[in-house]
Amino acid sequence: MSILASALGALGHRWRGTASTGDPRLLPEAQLSGPMPWVIAIMIALTVVAAASGLALRNAARTASADLEGGVTVQIVTAAPAERTRQAAAVLAALRTAPDVAEAHQVAQEELNTLVEPWLGTRPGDDVESLPIPALIDVRLRAAATPDRLGALRAIVVPVAPSARVDAQAGWLAPVFAAIETLQWLAGGLIALLACATMAAVLLASRNALGNHRETIEIVHMLGGTDRQIARVFQRSMAFDAAAGGLAGLLLGLITIFALGRQFAGLGSGMVSGAVLRWPDWFAIAAIPMLGVGLAVLTARLTVLAALRRML
Repeated sequence: MSILASALGALGHRWRGTASTGDPRLLPEAQLSGPMPWVIAIMIALTVVAAASGLALRNAARTASADLEGGVTVQIVTAAPAERTRQAAAVLAALRTAPDVAEAHQVAQEELNTLVEPWLGTRPGDDVESLPIPALIDVRLRAAATPDRLGALRAIVVPVAPSARVDAQAGWLAPVFAAIETLQWLAGGLIALLACATMAAVLLASRNALGNHRETIEIVHMLGGTDRQIARVFQRSMAFDAAAGGLAGLLLGLITIFALGRQFAGLGSGMVSGAVLRWPDWFAIAAIPMLGVGLAVLTARLTVLAALRRML
């Protein structure tokens, strides 16, 4: 807002020079200066990161939910290896004839051994067959794993394998989905707080500029200048500052997003791999600086007009 000093300082001279020609413009075009661009750049950068995080979490939850929608896991929980193998074979045979089952296969024992190695301290070659590791059967239904379909599967599985447990895969990740939803709400709340902080910064800067140039504004009023003409000076000034800060903030936010993306990509997690930004998400992120400019200009205009009405 410091660009108003030179603009308002030349206002009286410009008005006298333009009054005879009928030129309605009171001030020269605004020029970039002052701390406001940096304040807005910080706000926009934080908003971009928060919005990208919320969108990526939403995409991750949708991808995981779609992958697990028709997924069911059957566990054969028995300590006897021979009985476990017999029941697993019986369950597979029964499931492959079920009308709602699109696919069913047993997870290889080698994969299960690999999964439990970090927890049991076993090494390749150790005899883990005697350990009570459940046999796992991965089932893919033709539709969503609703409670009724799970009940029908249990009715098929339990008679041939009394120790079997039938669970929907999506149920295991229910706490994860709830946590993701909470994080999305937090991201939305952070964006709202940043918008309020931007409005507060613009309001304070506008009031400060009005106080510094109160005498000049009174002279302009006496020379015939209107409140709307003076408000347009502040709007133009804030538009330049907000546009410059918005572009800088967008660039900083994009750099942060790509850096975080590379870090999370190294985790190799299936759910993390679904947390990607798609083209509609990028368009939404690109619109953030434009929305920030509009918010800053509107706040400056309303603040100046309200202050000028009290000044007279």
